[in-house]
Amino acid sequence: MRNDIHPEYTDTTVKCACGNVMDVGSTKTDIRIEICSQCHPFFTGKQKLMDTEGRIERFRKKYSGFEKAQ
Repeated sequence: MRNDIHPEYTDTTVKCACGNVMDVGSTKTDIRIEICSQCHPFFTGKQKLMDTEGRIERFRKKYSGFEKAQ
């Protein structure tokens, strides 16, 4: 393996906009993120669905008359 081609790997702190702080290993220092597992709607259970019907049901409803016409 060649020397002096790999970046320096150090312990760093990741700070989220919600205030959550995590200690991780990275080649970068002082990382700031906008969303993390503590504030993301998928992980918190506050996820809102955009539509109540599924895509397949909407497709079948839209083209139900087309199948009957043929």
